[in-house]
Amino acid sequence: MVKRSRIVAFILILLLLGSLMGTTTKNILNNLKLGLDLQGGFEVLYEVHPAKKGQKIDKDVLASTAKALDKRINVLGVSEPSIQIEGNNRIRVQLAGVTDQSKAREILSTQANLTFRDANDRLMMDGTDLVQGGAKQTFDENGKPSVSLKLKSASKFQKVTKDIVGMTPNNFLVIWLDFVEGKDSFKNEITKKNPKYLSAPTVKEVFTQDSVSIVGNFTATEAQTLASLLNAGALPVQLKEVYSTSVGAKFGAQALNETVIAGLIGVFIIYLFMLVYYRFPGFIACVSLSIYIYLVLLIFDWMNGVLTLPGIAAIILGVGMAVDANIITYERIKEELKVGKSLKSAFQAGEKNAFSAILDSNLTTLLTAAVLFFYGTSSVKGFATMLIVSILMSFLTAVYGSRLLLGLWVHSRVLNKKPGWFGVKKANIHSLDENVDTLDLKTRFDKIDFMKHRKKFFTLSGVLLALGLVLLIIFKLNLAIDFSSGTRVEVLSNTPLTTQQIQGTFNKLHLKTEDIVISGNKKNIGAARLKGVLTKNEIANLKSTFSKEYGSEPNVSTVSPTIGKELAKNALIALLIASIGIIIYVTIRFELPMAIAAIASLLHDAFFMIAFFSITRLEVDLNFIAAVLTIVGYSINDTIVTFDRMRENMHKKKRLKTFQDILDVVNVSIRQTLTRSLNTVFTVLICVVALLIFGSESIRNFSIALLVGLLVGVYSSVFIAASLWVVMKGKELKKKGVIRTVKEKRKYSDQPQV
Repeated sequence: MVKRSRIVAFILILLLLGSLMGTTTKNILNNLKLGLDLQGGFEVLYEVHPAKKGQKIDKDVLASTAKALDKRINVLGVSEPSIQIEGNNRIRVQLAGVTDQSKAREILSTQANLTFRDANDRLMMDGTDLVQGGAKQTFDENGKPSVSLKLKSASKFQKVTKDIVGMTPNNFLVIWLDFVEGKDSFKNEITKKNPKYLSAPTVKEVFTQDSVSIVGNFTATEAQTLASLLNAGALPVQLKEVYSTSVGAKFGAQALNETVIAGLIGVFIIYLFMLVYYRFPGFIACVSLSIYIYLVLLIFDWMNGVLTLPGIAAIILGVGMAVDANIITYERIKEELKVGKSLKSAFQAGEKNAFSAILDSNLTTLLTAAVLFFYGTSSVKGFATMLIVSILMSFLTAVYGSRLLLGLWVHSRVLNKKPGWFGVKKANIHSLDENVDTLDLKTRFDKIDFMKHRKKFFTLSGVLLALGLVLLIIFKLNLAIDFSSGTRVEVLSNTPLTTQQIQGTFNKLHLKTEDIVISGNKKNIGAARLKGVLTKNEIANLKSTFSKEYGSEPNVSTVSPTIGKELAKNALIALLIASIGIIIYVTIRFELPMAIAAIASLLHDAFFMIAFFSITRLEVDLNFIAAVLTIVGYSINDTIVTFDRMRENMHKKKRLKTFQDILDVVNVSIRQTLTRSLNTVFTVLICVVALLIFGSESIRNFSIALLVGLLVGVYSSVFIAASLWVVMKGKELKKKGVIRTVKEKRKYSDQPQV
């Protein structure tokens, strides 16, 4: 009897969810905070140094410095800045959406230590003598911009001016900003056209008022900035830039549009594939995938997270993870239908058998994402955050959401005796009386003996890895400035660019470039690398020149040698920790031989990607490390699904008595899971290829790394991980004579007699 109430419940759930998503999605998208790479902005990592001899940099000093920086950011009018204390002596500042990046850099790093000195550089007064918030931008009697300062003590100013008057003819009150002892001098600066000091008025009489006016060679805007800086207060320390990156607004807007379009194209093709291949369950998968995307954006909005370009890539890749869980489940249901079970029994058995594989594969990927988050910086940390949210939400929607929605139809009995709705032909369904096990089901890969040529695949991989190692030693990696230090400038133009044209602009600025690369579909993006780290003034001048010449502000990134070495070290540590974590987890959940085989396969994939980038001379940056660790997660995901089926089939056999038994378990398991592996990789590849073709140029290398890694990952899961396990199990069989795959209860006769 058909239970129509289940179908009504299904329709009501869809209407409710559709209405909720339709009415709230726009607000969620509007509320999302965009990162620097999606709206332009400025990021800088400062190393904090003592301002005076004997000063200790502790937590309190770092906290007060961060507070002072926050006050200065308020002057810029930037909404929701990010200021983070990192380690024992570093502060990272991110200002998304800031329009004048040169001004931002200047305001942040200027110590704003105001001093009043005589002509001999003797300190007379400093910033502590000013009333807090007493600085104002004004105009003098000649209409020149000036800064009015309110003093705490009129008597002290009277004494200072009295001393200065007595120094005639050198009766100058020299007003300095960030005077450096032993380096700056009034006598040296007075002869310069643009002296470093703010102003040096002649004091001809003693002043008794509690205010002073600074009239320098600056504009009204500069005077207002100076007043704001003085009101914000002097920094208690000295700041040294060790890393910085700035993204032009035009770059950000283009990157956002291109990547969103790439994502939509990828997701649309995946939806189409699921509908065509899996029929009605494919439709349920499309519904759960839509809910997944909505939930990811909603959770990220609640977290007040910052959405970056790699973060969008993580959402798109998360779609692949969610599809994977659906595919595993649907393939299991199809198997149960083929052995003759009723739809309800097949649904229940399929869900149950698929759960362990989905759980294990998601947890191992989650482990690598957590390592990325812990050791990542900036955009990589944003990618890891989004990947973690994506994995959790994909598990929730694909396992429980799809189960609920499909379960309503299964239990309604409408689909009884309609296996075609699940992509199963009636001719392929056995009768229950035949007592056919899923182990005995035919697959399209039955004629392939995957383990027969294992030695050939070992040889092939060995030769390729050895060749890769030799080429890596010869060519080395084309390290981006993230790891090698220096300055990187990225130019965006409305018209096609040439290397000679960009080189000519650098020549005007008297800057030497190491190399210039033209990219983009319209050949309108140029990237240049400079050996040294540019100063603030050089960057400001560069930005101004390139903006005038090419119509948009360039992206400029600088990395000091110290930071470059640290990033390389952290990347290796991240890979090592992820590998150790996976070994421990797989050993606990499966067995040690499987853990060793999985890690060998994983390292095989990681090294292959590194060798590939060395040969192709593609740039290795922070996003490449994120891609390697992501592939580590996907590779182990694929291997875990195969191992899970091998474990299940071993339990069915109970004992492995011959080497052929071991080979049979592996061959059958690979045949049963290969359709799932190919379909999963196909759907993820759709996303990656969409990112590669339609996505932003700035994640092009990231997409290439994922593409190569996914293809190698499928190969290694089948031909390396499984083959290594066969070798280890073969040795175990020789030693033990028989391998028990389940704990067997001892018979009564085996018990000691009393």
